Order: sequence, then structure tokens, then C-alpha cells
Amino acid sequence: MMRHLTLLDGENIPVLGLGTWMMGERSARGPDIIAAICLGLDLGMCLVDTAEMYADGGAETLVGKAINGRRDAVFLVSKVLPENSDRKGMAASCEKSLKRLGTDRLDLYLLHWRGRVPLAETLEGFLELQRQGKIRHWGVSNFDQADMDELWALPGGKGCAVNQVIYNLGRRGIEWQLLPTLKKHGVPVMAYSPLEQGRILGKRPLKDLAKKRGVTPAQIALAWVLQRDGVVTIPKAASAQHLRENRAALDIALTAEDLAELDQAFPPPRKKEPLGML
Repeated sequence: MMRHLTLLDGENIPVLGLGTWMMGERSARGPDIIAAICLGLDLGMCLVDTAEMYADGGAETLVGKAINGRRDAVFLVSKVLPENSDRKGMAASCEKSLKRLGTDRLDLYLLHWRGRVPLAETLEGFLELQRQGKIRHWGVSNFDQADMDELWALPGGKGCAVNQVIYNLGRRGIEWQLLPTLKKHGVPVMAYSPLEQGRILGKRPLKDLAKKRGVTPAQIALAWVLQRDGVVTIPKAASAQHLRENRAALDIALTAEDLAELDQAFPPPRKKEPLGML
């Protein structure tokens, strides 16, 4: 059974979804990527995250083909680039994303990261798209504590549904302040790069724990993220084996002893750390 997390308005979303960064750059792989997304949906990972930036819209096009005929079963997320986040630019970007995705609405639309456009103007753009029914929820990505405080202070700013940030065993900085504050406001974290692009998987403690549990290091790392309260995660997977391994990580219950071992190998932050992003 897929676990779910509740948004501010009471809607439930899967805690394990599908990321599409670095998908769509090579057209020859298109059919394989579409098949992978379809398998992920079959396995219950019905939250799909993409962005206008990914392969200059190529990832959105592949997602659109994968969800054709099953759109209503998918919680669809895309992101607008900061240079397009004024009201006029956002309206145009959203229309292009909708066309590539083959849908009439996004379930969640995120500002990819902060740029020069004032947050108040970006927020106006989100709210206008909401009024038009083109997006159902809006949120942000790569926002640190000060950014969230500024957003929440704006009229309507507390309607932010999600903050998508990098979070994994090797990057736990959000635990110092950002994660607790988001939880207090009822705003989930959508964790991207939960495996740190594989860079943490060769660490001996992680490999030893995986061997003890009879699973892979990637599954332990993903299970750790999935076990964090108030967190959704969107690992990328382009093969059937990888997708099935990711789904199986949802069924791994890390014990207190396991978590203590991981804390020793990957210590939680002891002070404020830069948010970081890929």
C-alpha cells in the first residue's frame, strides 16, 4: 500500500513519486522513459515531478505521453523558471507546460528557485492561474528559511503547499531550522535527490547496514528519507529494476538501532547550514 501525506487543504498525495530531471535530453531514450514512468504509475507512484527547464521542455513532453489516458490518476507537478515568474511570463510558461503535458491543469506549480522577480508578483501570478483553474496548488523550490518567512508575510503567502528542496542522508541541513518550521506551518518538504545522485551509496556504514538488512544501499537511503515526518520524495528512475527497488524501499521499516547507526555515519546538523541545490 502506498503511504500518503496531507496537504494544507486536506488533499492526500503519495509520499513516493517520480522525478524526471535529466530525462528527455536524448530522444532515442524516449520510449524507455515513457515505459518507466508508466511502470512507476502502475506501482502506485502517482506523483510525477517535472519542470519546463528539464531538457527544455522535453521531459514534460515525455511525461505527457506517459500519462495520456490516465491523467486523473496522477498528481502532476511542474516548475516555472525564475526569469519567467512575473505574471505575464508565468501565464505563458504555464500554457506551454500544459500543452507539452497534454493536460488542462497542473496539480502543483512551483517556482523553481528565487530570481529577480519580486515574490509578491510571482504570488500574484500563481493566484491568477489558480483562479483560472490552470493550477490547483502552488508552491516553491529551493527556498530557505528567510525566503519562506518573506513569502509567508505576503497576503496569500500562507497558501504555499510545498517547498521542494534537496534532502538526503548526506544533506541534512534543513533539519536545523527549515524542516521544523515547515512542519509547524503544515507545509511538506518535497525532497529531491534523495540518493545524492549515488554519491553516498559507497559509504561503508550504509553498505554494511544494507547487507545486514538484505537490501541495497540505495533502498536504505531512500527508506530513511521516506521515514521522515512531513516529507515526500521524488527519486528519478529510468529502468524497471530501479523503479521496483525504489517502490520496495517504502516497505522497509528502519529500527531505532538502524537510525542510530545512520546518525553516526551521517550526523544531523549542529548549526545553520547553507540550503544547497543541484
